Amino acid sequence: MSGIGKGIATASIGRILKSKGFRVESMKIDPYVNVDAGTMNPIEHGEVFVTDDGTECDQDIGNYERFLEQSLSTDNYLTTGRVYQAVIQRERNLEYGGKCVEVVPHIPEEVIGRIKNLEQKTKAEIILVEIGGTVGEYQNLLFLEAARMLRLQNPNSVVFVLVSYLPTPQHLGEMKSKPTQYAVRSLNIAGIQPDIIIARGSSTLDEPRKKKISVFCNVNEKDVISSPDVNSIYEVPLTYEEQGLSQRILSRFGLKAKTTDMTMTAWKKLVYNIKNPKKEVQIGIVGKYFQSGNFTLMDSYISVIEAIKHAAYFWQVKPVITWLGSEAYESNPKQLKELNNFQGIIVPGGFGNRGIEGKIKAIEYCRKNKIPLFGLCLGLQLMVVEFSRNICSVKAANSSEFSNNCQKVIDLIPEQKRLMQEKRYGATMRLGAYNCQLKQGTAAKQAYGQSMISERHRHRYEVNNDFRNLLQNRGLVISGINPERDLVEIVEVPASQHPFFLGSQFHPEFKSRPLSPHPLFKEFIRAALKQKRG
Repeated sequence: MSGIGKGIATASIGRILKSKGFRVESMKIDPYVNVDAGTMNPIEHGEVFVTDDGTECDQDIGNYERFLEQSLSTDNYLTTGRVYQAVIQRERNLEYGGKCVEVVPHIPEEVIGRIKNLEQKTKAEIILVEIGGTVGEYQNLLFLEAARMLRLQNPNSVVFVLVSYLPTPQHLGEMKSKPTQYAVRSLNIAGIQPDIIIARGSSTLDEPRKKKISVFCNVNEKDVISSPDVNSIYEVPLTYEEQGLSQRILSRFGLKAKTTDMTMTAWKKLVYNIKNPKKEVQIGIVGKYFQSGNFTLMDSYISVIEAIKHAAYFWQVKPVITWLGSEAYESNPKQLKELNNFQGIIVPGGFGNRGIEGKIKAIEYCRKNKIPLFGLCLGLQLMVVEFSRNICSVKAANSSEFSNNCQKVIDLIPEQKRLMQEKRYGATMRLGAYNCQLKQGTAAKQAYGQSMISERHRHRYEVNNDFRNLLQNRGLVISGINPERDLVEIVEVPASQHPFFLGSQFHPEFKSRPLSPHPLFKEFIRAALKQKRG
């Protein structure tokens, strides 16, 4: 089923294979017809992750980057929409030589071609390909067919790993293997026999269950890997290695480890810090993409959450994250006092005007009450709106995203206005990596320790340069500028006036890694740790 951790399993396998000295790449295949993830609702799909080259993709690409400690590209991401789009374009260009173009074999062949293209471009020795969704889903059949054909073409160079859930019904108290047996049968129907089964469950897989899976699913007992729930996803690679998973995979390829495992030593230290925090830090996230019925969905902000964790682990503290609905502050301003319970507040990115005024009120409260505040993308824009209204006396200040009848301190740049008029929404924002020149003597410059940086973007609206002089004259420091286009990238209030009041137009969370936390998140957590609650 979905949501059991295929992405983390893939990323963890990549981590342990990379630690053996191999050049590893990961590819995510998503079954939806969307060309990319850019137009999807984050509540339904989860976070839209962005790579350096501006690809809007599934959040699992973020997991791969974090675990592999390397940047990926559009070549690491594939959807049904991309495949069909490419095949149809080739047909239109007569690249099939007048043949009748068919779903099989041409669609699976396109998938195989994309995998081989990734190998050629990156010189990868091992490529992990995650097929999203569930084994029995109709839309996955063509990807499973591609996998079957790839194995047929390269019998000694393809290993199949099935990630399957073993439920433990509460009223029984016994782990059940029948769903996994059925999943393997479904794979067999598609012509695929898994070589390794990762058995996800609430608890560790016991020997009777392991033997049953081995017998009924036609795999060696040593190839049944227990993957119980853990407190931190960063424990998963170590859990796999304790059971010799990397050796099982390498032996099937006829490969031997190239190096002693130096990187896993750092990984073990990371997990030690996670398990042995010196204290806690209370962080509130003021957002709106996490409520779905009676459930709180964290996937909408997964990179933000992980970036907070990375920075907290660096300082050997445990982050306690609380979700704060911004709409409540609009209907009940007295509720803003709850912000005093936190040592730091984050206002993340987003789209649409729901809850916006509540976010602005939260920003004002944090500025006045000296609560560390970190604004991300939309967060920066709303910090500028709040500062314009309350410090610069521009009472009608707002973003043109939310109102046309306002002082547009945040507005579309000309090229974005044209795209919006033409109703071109997909892959048309300012996307991917852009340079940022940092100003000397600022918190941003101190955090990075260098003058020129590169960060990833995903937005249409920018700080209106017509208001820059006013903002700066009233005390808002513009500490980061994109030099090529003279666009505002970072704003802050000086450290002499506030412990941490900084916003970035880019998304720093996309480049944070567990072994190398993002500099701005590190400084934000350091400032938060100096704060007393209440």
